[in-house]
Amino acid sequence: MANDEHVAMLKKGVAAWNAWRDENPDIRPDLSRVFLPKANIGRTNLSEANLSRAFLSEAFLRGANLSGADLSGAFLPQAHLDWANLSGANLSGGFFATASLVRANLIGANLSRAFLSEANLTDANLSEANLRAAFLTRANLRAAFLTRANLSEANLSEANLSEANLSRAFLSEANLTHANLQASTLVETNITGADLTGCRIYGASAWRVILGETTKQQSLVITSEGEPKITVDNIEVAQFIYLMLYNQKIRHVIDTIASKAVLILGRFTDERKAVLDALREELRKRDYLPILFDFDVPATRDITETVSLLARMARFIIADLTDPSSIPKELEAIVPNLAVPVQPLLEGASRPYSMFKDYWKYEWVLPVYRYEGLEPLLATLAEKVIAPAEGKVKVLQERRRMIEAELTKPQ
Repeated sequence: MANDEHVAMLKKGVAAWNAWRDENPDIRPDLSRVFLPKANIGRTNLSEANLSRAFLSEAFLRGANLSGADLSGAFLPQAHLDWANLSGANLSGGFFATASLVRANLIGANLSRAFLSEANLTDANLSEANLRAAFLTRANLRAAFLTRANLSEANLSEANLSEANLSRAFLSEANLTHANLQASTLVETNITGADLTGCRIYGASAWRVILGETTKQQSLVITSEGEPKITVDNIEVAQFIYLMLYNQKIRHVIDTIASKAVLILGRFTDERKAVLDALREELRKRDYLPILFDFDVPATRDITETVSLLARMARFIIADLTDPSSIPKELEAIVPNLAVPVQPLLEGASRPYSMFKDYWKYEWVLPVYRYEGLEPLLATLAEKVIAPAEGKVKVLQERRRMIEAELTKPQ
């Protein structure tokens, strides 16, 4: 129970209380289970105070210092805690329904299992706060700072998280159904097992989001309020889809890549790289978009994954088999899985590496074009390399059209 002397001192008013705290810095006020509905104690120094299970319904605590205070199990519905300092405070199991915590400082606070339904936490700083299993249905967390906050298992259904910073926040198993994540920041945010069904994610910045197989991402709304509703089922591709729909320049870039990209594969010794560089320059002159694959691949991707991704973007592939090194591995990743024309090149009279013969069964692998030196290769590039590759592109495109027409034919 609360210390009667401490309660009496608090009732004397803010000035008297704060003066008493200054004179007695070592005393930790005991206001546990205190009954002070509608109390006007704004700007009060309640740091480190014991307010566990306190009844402060509709209390005015604007600008109060509650850093390190114990508010576990406290009852503060409709309380005014705007600008309050609650850093490091313990609010676990507290009842804060419809409370106002605008611009409150909750850095490192413990709000686990707290009930914050319809609470207003606009611009609040909840960095590194613990909101595990907290109930935040329809809460207003607009522009809140939630960096590195623990929101695992929290109920954020219909919460307003627009413009909130959730960088590196932990939202594992959280319920975010129909939450508003418009213009929020989700950088390295952990949402494994979370339910994002029906979230509005227009303008959200999602980079390296940590997902899991059990994360639910159905019907994510990628358009703003007032626009026709368009939904996708993957937060990581949402930005790309929106840009494809609404940004003409992006659509032009995608069309350019699909119609002009040529992947060049070969060995990057000094001698062989000179040939590959010359091929690249010649293709540029002919209005292609050459992609020269080097060994300097991103650390997070192995060679096979990277070369496969580039091949999917290419109109056709030029593969110099002369003095092969990584070429066998690269073609093994491409040829059996992607129907992209491959034009092999070979300098001199040497034979292709032994395993290359396995690729003749794939119709998109063209006959090897042999050349004698760089100048003859460039002189015959249009006729002997580009023309056969483009011819195969057209054959494959026509076949795809025929298959699509057959599949869509009325029964």
